Amino acid sequence: MIVDYVLSGLVTGAIFAIMGSGLTLSYAATGVFNFAHGAIGFLTALVFYQLNVALGLPAWLSALIAVALFAPSLGYLLHRAMFAGLAQAGETAQIVGTIGLTIALPALGLLVVDLLGLPSADATALPRGIGPHPAVGLEPLGVRLDTDQLITFAFSVVTAAGLWAFMRHTPYGLRMRASVDRRRLATLRGIDVAATSALAWTLGSGLAGLAGVLAVSVVGLDATAYTVLLFASATAAVFGRLRSIPWTFAAGLALGVVQNLVAGYTDFLEEVTGLRTAVPVILLFAGLVLLNRSRERVAGSAAEDAPPPDHLAGVPLWRRRLPWVVALAALVGFTFTGPDYYVGIAAQGLVLALIFCSFVVVTGIGGMVNLAQASFAAMAALTCGWAFASGLPFLVAILLGVLAAGAVGLLVALPALRLGGRVLTLATLALALLADQVLFQVDAFSNGTIGWSLPALGFGFADTSDARVRVVLLLVLIGVVGLLVKNLEKSASGRAILAVRSAPAAAVTSGLSAPRTKILLFVLASAIAGLGGVLYAISKGSITATDLPASAGFVWLAVVVLQGVRRIGGAVLGGLIAVVFPELLATWDVSAHVGAILFGAGGMILAKHPDGVLSQLAESRHHRRTRRTRRAEPPAQERPVGPDHREPPVGPVSPDHREPLVGPVGPEHRGPSAGMGDSADAEHPVRRDLRVAVGRSGGGAADRLGPEAFGDGSRELFRLENVVAGYADCTVLRGVDLVVRPGEAVALLGANGAGKSTACAVAAGDLPATAGRVLLDGADITAWPAYRRARAGVLLAPEGRGVFPGLTVEENLRTWLPDPAQVYERLPRLAERRAVPAGALSGGEQQLLTLAPALVRPPRVLIADEPSLGLAPLVVQQVFELFAELRERGVALLLVEEKATEALRIADRVAFMRLGRVTWTGPRAEVDGDRLTAAYLGAT
Repeated sequence: MIVDYVLSGLVTGAIFAIMGSGLTLSYAATGVFNFAHGAIGFLTALVFYQLNVALGLPAWLSALIAVALFAPSLGYLLHRAMFAGLAQAGETAQIVGTIGLTIALPALGLLVVDLLGLPSADATALPRGIGPHPAVGLEPLGVRLDTDQLITFAFSVVTAAGLWAFMRHTPYGLRMRASVDRRRLATLRGIDVAATSALAWTLGSGLAGLAGVLAVSVVGLDATAYTVLLFASATAAVFGRLRSIPWTFAAGLALGVVQNLVAGYTDFLEEVTGLRTAVPVILLFAGLVLLNRSRERVAGSAAEDAPPPDHLAGVPLWRRRLPWVVALAALVGFTFTGPDYYVGIAAQGLVLALIFCSFVVVTGIGGMVNLAQASFAAMAALTCGWAFASGLPFLVAILLGVLAAGAVGLLVALPALRLGGRVLTLATLALALLADQVLFQVDAFSNGTIGWSLPALGFGFADTSDARVRVVLLLVLIGVVGLLVKNLEKSASGRAILAVRSAPAAAVTSGLSAPRTKILLFVLASAIAGLGGVLYAISKGSITATDLPASAGFVWLAVVVLQGVRRIGGAVLGGLIAVVFPELLATWDVSAHVGAILFGAGGMILAKHPDGVLSQLAESRHHRRTRRTRRAEPPAQERPVGPDHREPPVGPVSPDHREPLVGPVGPEHRGPSAGMGDSADAEHPVRRDLRVAVGRSGGGAADRLGPEAFGDGSRELFRLENVVAGYADCTVLRGVDLVVRPGEAVALLGANGAGKSTACAVAAGDLPATAGRVLLDGADITAWPAYRRARAGVLLAPEGRGVFPGLTVEENLRTWLPDPAQVYERLPRLAERRAVPAGALSGGEQQLLTLAPALVRPPRVLIADEPSLGLAPLVVQQVFELFAELRERGVALLLVEEKATEALRIADRVAFMRLGRVTWTGPRAEVDGDRLTAAYLGAT
């Protein structure tokens, strides 16, 4: 008997494994957790069904077209249209965007079926599997299975082997894993991460399509069933830590077996309704808490989801408030003059708006994405109904319901102390599903399918049975919540929340309690959602366990984020749209699928405008106002730039806390050679450098061949020409001119904050130049992305360690070299550790690993940013010996160092930077203590 359960469980687990592997692949390569993975599987299964039934194609050919052609193409199109943009957005926008697709893709498929008059795809459809129809029964090992099950298991084995071979033994798989490990470094190593992401989405969607076609004969054409399948597959992905496909695959198979064994051998659990079917959800939550504790970020920190700039900051307060005052007056006027039916619709929208205010607190302010808000609302409503039915006064029952929601929020907050980011999102989803499947199914709590009846809330002169009273009451409550949120943002607690969200470690060192802050947000948001849930039940007159399902929390979050989750106005607008829009579609006799498709299109908007519609409108208004101001400004008022019009020498610091944002702009700050062509050195720089170096005592550049040994020593191989660059609106580089010639080492020196690292980033293509040019051997490469520059021979060894810590030593070398054998001959220590992850190496070994590929495949230009940072003196000596060898082999070296000693020993020429400009450049021989003092201390 147990063998039967195990083998049949392996078949079910095979579907989990295939879909989970696709989920892991796309997430690991792009950082976007695709909640639409199940929807892609459904749409592929729908295409398979229509090809087989409507067009009469053989099942195997229908499956081939759907899985090998349609699903990958869909994945690629979604990457181009949406996922590429979402990868650069914050976590909230990523989650909501894919949730939108979860709703839109099935609706799109079903709408096309309706419009073309194809066979209906609903519960009455009976799709067949890939194999013979009807399925042929077999008895391997004495266990009865059919051909569909055997085909499913066979496909899972082939898929697992193929994925493992692809990821471990092909250059595409290596590039994909490198992009996962350190996306920015991958581009600097010549890897096109956009193409890698496109490949990941293509393969991931293909796997989702394969799982969908294999599952269609079991779950049918039910979009909801495929969403449930996604949750089970997410459990497997979580046990693979969303990174390891082999572990994900094994976890998927194990999950299928465990689910079958629990169903077959735990009769004692029948007394707890829904517990046996909730096994994947329980394992999902356990895996999240035990295996996926955030090590880099904690809940509430969302550096990439930072608050947007306030584009209305310069607008008078009355103008900022006027549109909302007018809208409120219009709504109140409509409430007392409009038809009862439509006033009731407005009241429903305001109930949802009150619940949506809870998202403003936990997500908009706290930066934590909580998918359990619908469960909090249901918890409060059911508790209120149970308490009232038990004989408690109605107001006491309402208060008890709100307190129950807050208490559950406190329980949910406890794992939030350990988790962060997407892991926290999945954990709250697991708890919401667990409440749906277990807690709310307890008859004593939910009163079965009947639910609880609730009376209207009376005020003596009127009660909430009147829709107009409900509207006024809800407007008052939303106003109270709005004031609470505004005061919270301005209070010491609000500042503490922002500090914990932005920089948890710094907040802790400042004496702030991160756990207390997160618990406060969760409890407050849960109570607001609970109050909204109680009013929802009062408006409806009753509450059942199915009125506020966990899946509703998906849609709610998406709606409010689309409008603007950081503003109470976004919650109000989202609540009204969520109710009014479907009503309009029904009135106009438009298919409900159209609304779902338009909703999904909103997710694509988030890819470009992740802060929602309200923020986008404010930004557009700001840009129009700025353009009008510039047009109205007379040319005579333009600020001149020159010796008599200098910008302040100091100012705020750029986002990386290293480069100043303002600095000298007059030509007197350039020094005699800032233009790289205005001084005597510019006429014959190489001959002069070599002559001075030879006459200098003590080694260094005098003992080496100069650039003339490699042909035309005056030829400029790499040049920054009047480059201006910065971060957002903050300018860091202000007209940088710098030249490096073949076989020449140029040391770029300057104090911390001079702009050296920014210059390196611009040179390598990691940061775009806003003005000026970057030239390689005379060709303008300013517009080239970083990966293209790397392929052309411009290699950046970034500050810190330029290795992929999750890849082995050998895999790191293979990202640049086809065969690392020559590196092992030169550096035996790396050969000994070829199978060790690079992250386990010492700092010195990591730096050698960074530079070692250049010895075998020398770049044309090597840019080293702080190569001695954190290294022991002996290792620093080895590193600079490598630089010397590369220089002798004709590589153009640009060395950026705060510690000047080692750089000066190898340099042929030296350039000093200060406040975003090259203030002096010349031969090494002319560098003395005074110039170093001027460069580092700003003395003149």
